[in-house]
Amino acid sequence: MARRSLAGGATAGAVSRVRFAPTSNNLLVSSWDSGLRLYDADANTLRFKAESEAALLDCCFEDESAAFACCSDGSVRRYDFPSGSHDTVGLHEDVVACTEYSQMTGQIVTGSLDKKLQLWDTKIGSVNPSGTITFGSDVASLSLCSIYISVAVARNVYFYDMRNLSGPVKAEFCPMEYHIRCLQASPKWNGYVAGSVDGVVALNYLDGVTDGDMGYAFRCYPNSRNGRSNLVPINCVAIHPRKKTFFTGDDGGYAIAWDAQLKKKLLELPSYSGSVASMAYNHSGQFLAVAPNYYDEADKM
Repeated sequence: MARRSLAGGATAGAVSRVRFAPTSNNLLVSSWDSGLRLYDADANTLRFKAESEAALLDCCFEDESAAFACCSDGSVRRYDFPSGSHDTVGLHEDVVACTEYSQMTGQIVTGSLDKKLQLWDTKIGSVNPSGTITFGSDVASLSLCSIYISVAVARNVYFYDMRNLSGPVKAEFCPMEYHIRCLQASPKWNGYVAGSVDGVVALNYLDGVTDGDMGYAFRCYPNSRNGRSNLVPINCVAIHPRKKTFFTGDDGGYAIAWDAQLKKKLLELPSYSGSVASMAYNHSGQFLAVAPNYYDEADKM
């Protein structure tokens, strides 16, 4: 596996999220230093950069020419790459922690520290949400799986149908002692992988059983050097778009590949100088973008 850094990619250890574009190798990077950057990973060049007054906690593509970012001031912003313009498309009452965009419905989905999951219809052009769900705790992470929204709140994962938000399609308690920090769903698996603040990873399916397999959970680092549990938070998960494998990135600077079906560790990348904040596969699964605390790198699979 070859590793290379992106040109001009230094963000002072402030990367919050990396995302590859839907059909190209353009890489979107949001950061705590209030910058949104778009890189051409093939040419290793910076194509777009925009600054804001608030920190950016997450980002996602609308399509190849536009993207969304969620901010510490409660705003949700849309950025148009060709024109360089940006505008506010949604407002929360507190920090917006996570966002996704649904190509199927044309809606932005956001989760916030105001304990709300909200949907925003891009076709209407209003900062008023088209749907709101209120929880008893902060929304830590969310992911889309076809028409379904997977939401991580405390130690629970909830599934909602975007066409009917009156109640969850399914709510389940993950086998974790501590809160979930990250969550990614997979349409190919019809399920999700979640990582907790104490280093536990859980894999579960929306229908309960897939290929005769129930969900399961494991600790990435069963024991530390002194024989006690090593509680290393899992910061991010990246699921391969074509294979039943996934990577986890943690606070210790490790990115580890796992086989979801065989339930075993595949490989461990050489450790990074800072904690792994975010990871993302490109559309073909050939590239894996890894964002440690201090710089962005792309590993060719």
